[in-house]
Amino acid sequence: MDKESGSTQQQSSAPAAGASTSAIAINFTFLVIYLAGLSAFGSFVNDMYLPSLPSMCKFFGCAVPTVQLGLTTGMIGLGLGEVLLGPVSAKYGRKPVLVGTLILFIAASVISVYSPTIQFFIWCRLAQGLGASGGYFLARTIPADFYHGRMLAKTMAIVGAINGIAPASAPVIGGFVSESFTWKGVFWTLAGFALILLAISPKLKESLPKDRRSTKSLWLTFGNYLTLASNRRFMTHVLLKGAALGFLFAYISSAPFIIQTHFGYSQVVFGCIMGANAVSVAVGSMLALRFKVLKRAAYIGGLVLIAAVAVEVVMMFCVHSFWAYELPLIPILFCLGMIFTVSNTLAMNEGRRNAGAASAMLGLVGYIFGAIVSPLVGLGNIMHSAAIAFLVLGLMVLGSALMSRRIPADLNQ
Repeated sequence: MDKESGSTQQQSSAPAAGASTSAIAINFTFLVIYLAGLSAFGSFVNDMYLPSLPSMCKFFGCAVPTVQLGLTTGMIGLGLGEVLLGPVSAKYGRKPVLVGTLILFIAASVISVYSPTIQFFIWCRLAQGLGASGGYFLARTIPADFYHGRMLAKTMAIVGAINGIAPASAPVIGGFVSESFTWKGVFWTLAGFALILLAISPKLKESLPKDRRSTKSLWLTFGNYLTLASNRRFMTHVLLKGAALGFLFAYISSAPFIIQTHFGYSQVVFGCIMGANAVSVAVGSMLALRFKVLKRAAYIGGLVLIAAVAVEVVMMFCVHSFWAYELPLIPILFCLGMIFTVSNTLAMNEGRRNAGAASAMLGLVGYIFGAIVSPLVGLGNIMHSAAIAFLVLGLMVLGSALMSRRIPADLNQ
């Protein structure tokens, strides 16, 4: 009788264990896909309307640097939003921040469609950046709430690789949408994307339960930034990410005018070119995991990056050819993908005790770089100004990678 009972218990427990394992796998898959959607959303906010920039100059009757301020204010909003949301999410949880910021983005996008002037549109872009900052910031914060070390690296690399679809598809979609429905259609589409994320958000598990939230006042919670700012290892990896992201924004903000205005390609072709290039970022992001010591990927990536940048600068100054401009970008973007995985993982691993503030600082520094660089690449001859920006930022990336290399490895990083 006991044997039969024991046999029955074993038989009944096996499916339960299998179901539990399956549920964990399903939950992890949902988490990764949703986080990739949030991260992609942050990319879509800038990348999707890139093909529209030249036509928006004509629509509003403004100069190139003026319309590029829309990129700058969007990045200011993203960075400022992350700074504010880090302490707020540490005290009140991640999901309320997510829901509130998505609602703000939807409202700002709809209002921007009715902009009477470029100045009004630029202010709308600031509000859009604030609204998009929640998703972009939480895509880094939530993995650090759950994981650390190699598992954190794996999760963020998978999210980063999937997110390679965002910069790959956003300009393509944006090109088709803007040609069919003008730039206004792009922002209706972005509002729809945010609405989908908002509708799915109830299925996302809160990653910061009440017993792990900050018990300090909200004002004192901002002191976490001072703690992190004094952490040399953390700030080294933040600087590495910031310089790399600044390089990416220099490329993104100059590309529409180089490819469309300078070389004469259409919005749709431009979108396809940008999409193909973005695949290099996704491949580089996953390849970084092949390195046993993770930070070595950043060092090697920095060396290859600066070599490719040197070729790119010569081509942009001396050769009037689209392919001379395009081909060096492939290894450049590949190396940036490697560096993004390394810098995101190492920074969040160092700052995981204050994950919200760490993610906010990581995003803020990147957007400070981007906000400064975006309008500068439109000054004078865009081929020359963009080339100079590439060279300066490439040297900063390599310098930061060398600083990271000198830090003793932690958790095989």
